[in-house]
Amino acid sequence: MGAYVVRRLLLAIPIMLGVALVCFMLVHLAPGDPLVSVLPPDASQELRAQMIAVYGFDKPLPVQFFQWLWHAVQGDLGTSIATSRPVFGEVMTAAINSLRLAALATLIGFFFGCLFGFVAGYFQDTWVDKLASAFSVFGVSVPHYWLGMLLVIVFASQLYWLPATGGGPMGAEGWAWDWEHLQFMVLPAITLSVIPTGIIARTVRALVADTLGQEFIVGLRAKGMTDYAIFWHVVKNAAPTALAVMGLQLGYLMGGSILVETVFAWPGTGLLLNSAIFQRDLPLLQGTIWVLALFFVLLNLGVDILQTLLDPRIKRG
Repeated sequence: MGAYVVRRLLLAIPIMLGVALVCFMLVHLAPGDPLVSVLPPDASQELRAQMIAVYGFDKPLPVQFFQWLWHAVQGDLGTSIATSRPVFGEVMTAAINSLRLAALATLIGFFFGCLFGFVAGYFQDTWVDKLASAFSVFGVSVPHYWLGMLLVIVFASQLYWLPATGGGPMGAEGWAWDWEHLQFMVLPAITLSVIPTGIIARTVRALVADTLGQEFIVGLRAKGMTDYAIFWHVVKNAAPTALAVMGLQLGYLMGGSILVETVFAWPGTGLLLNSAIFQRDLPLLQGTIWVLALFFVLLNLGVDILQTLLDPRIKRG
């Protein structure tokens, strides 16, 4: 196990270098002026040249890339052009907020996805199976931003049950796990959980149906084992794959919630990426993508290790 973890960590290095290179090139090849947010429209050429030199945009792209990469591996992601604050601090604050939201949405999706998946798998080809499958298709097909706006209209604008936007009663400051703060997470978490619920439900349904058709299940029933004991055998066989899907969904939600966080004004990486794109804030954009990619790689490693611990049949060569 130790050798496997070390090998995966070493393999993650070229992956992160490739992600950094692709991110850097895409960001710098995009049209637009990166200094538009800090310079007035009538700025002189001397001032523009001075600001270009300050941010290092006067150097060749390969030099800019290696300088940024060297500072990034030391934890220095540069300074935001729009706010003049360190990128690392802004990204980490937003990442923590996104992780809270993504974790809650993933737990909701995992619970209901497993529930629908097990029910559909045990009642194959019945109306229960068809209803659960229809909900799964709806979950992976409905647009996030549309569902988010619909929930805001119903539960915030019409019923006044929940707040529509924001990260807490005082913004993102002073977060606490109490209802005063959690109520701001309910609508965006439900919105984000719909797709994981559908994906996990379809995955678990297929696993349960396949496991129930295996010969060892027939043998267990022939030996007189109770349905409860057989159920736990099915759970053990479905758990590793279900947890792997759950881990991947957590990673996707961390980096793929731009529209949802924008709709609900949730102060996470999605809203930060949206602001960086529209403000053409290159250091902030590069730093945010870099941190999200690093999180996704480490999350995949953690899921692989957890799979191996839960199912000893999985061999990591």
